[in-house]
Amino acid sequence: MLVNQLLRNPHVQPGSPAPLQAIGLSGTVVGVLANDPAVLASLGDAVHLPPYKAPPKAPVLFLKPRNTLACSGAAVAVPADAGELEIGASIGLVVGRTACRVSQATALSHLAGFIAVADLSVPHSSFYRPGLRFKARDGSCVLGPDITPLEAVASPDALMLRVWVDDACVQSGSTTGMLRPAAQLLADVTAFMTLRPGDVLMLGALNGAPRARVGQRFAVEIDGMARLEGRLVAEGGPA
Repeated sequence: MLVNQLLRNPHVQPGSPAPLQAIGLSGTVVGVLANDPAVLASLGDAVHLPPYKAPPKAPVLFLKPRNTLACSGAAVAVPADAGELEIGASIGLVVGRTACRVSQATALSHLAGFIAVADLSVPHSSFYRPGLRFKARDGSCVLGPDITPLEAVASPDALMLRVWVDDACVQSGSTTGMLRPAAQLLADVTAFMTLRPGDVLMLGALNGAPRARVGQRFAVEIDGMARLEGRLVAEGGPA
C-alpha cells in the first residue's frame, strides 16, 4: 500500500536512479552533521575556537545532490587519492506529506516511513563545513532497498544500527540519545525549509564512522528494516 501511494508522488525528480524513483523518493536527500553527542564530545575544545567559538545551536545540514544517489547493491567508486571511504550509516526519515513549520508533537505524522542510508565520504577533518569533493562524490549516498512503513517502526529513536565490512560487524550503536530525536529534528528543519513527499532527511550518523577500501563489501542493518548493501571499486576501473 505504501509503495503504491509513493508511486504517484508528483515530486519525483528525473535523474535519480530508477529503483529510487520507483519507490517514490523525490531525489532530495538532506543530511545532518554531529547529531550524535559523541561527535561533539570528540571535538573537545575545538568547538570553542574560531571561526565557530561555540557548539552549534541549530542543525548543521548538508545536501546529497542527485549525482550521489545510488541504490542498495551499488558499486561505489573510491577516488584514487583517497584509498578508503567512511561509511556513515543513518536512518532516513522519508517524508509522506508536505512538512512546513511542523510542531514536534505532529512531526512524525508527516512521514511515510524510514529507509536505510549509507552516506559515504572521503575521510576529512572538517565537521562543520565539509567540502563537496569529500561529501558529494558520485554514488556516495546509497539508499534502500525499500521503505519501511511508519507504522512498522515503534520509534526511530530506539533502534539498533550495525555496519558490516565484508563479514565483520565494525560498528554497532543505537539511535537513542541523539541531540535532536527524529520529531525534534523534523520540527527544527521545517521551521526554515519545506520538505515535500519523497524527500529524505537523515537522522545522522553515529560517531566513529568505519572505513572500507577498494574490493570490500559493506552493509547497513537497522532493526526492523531491510538490509542495505554495497561494494567499493576503484575509480575508473571495472564495476
